[in-house]
Amino acid sequence: MMPLLPLTPLRAERHSRYALSRPILITILLVFWAGTAHAHTALMACYANEENNTISCYGEFSDGSSASAIPVRVVNDNDELLLEGKMDDYGEFTFTRPDQAFRVIFDGGPGHRIIEKSATIN
Repeated sequence: MMPLLPLTPLRAERHSRYALSRPILITILLVFWAGTAHAHTALMACYANEENNTISCYGEFSDGSSASAIPVRVVNDNDELLLEGKMDDYGEFTFTRPDQAFRVIFDGGPGHRIIEKSATIN
């Protein structure tokens, strides 16, 4: 059976017959390290509060880290800014529901941006 990865023969008396070459091993370790270094995902959910005509959005990261102070923007369909602010200490942002279609943008930095459309907020 052929090996799946390129293997380099090593001295038989000290090691098994085959082992990963050093560049391949380093590459594999770097890929796993990079994956774990950025292993949190931004999360946000928005809900309508019918009794007071507001929208509450809750944000956090999948690794449990806080979303407090994360910038949040509310824009209309023409990308015009309706309002902006930041998540509070509890990862919450509440605002009065605009009279037009809108999008809520949670901007946690590169790779951590979430956009929720008003049509999906119940």
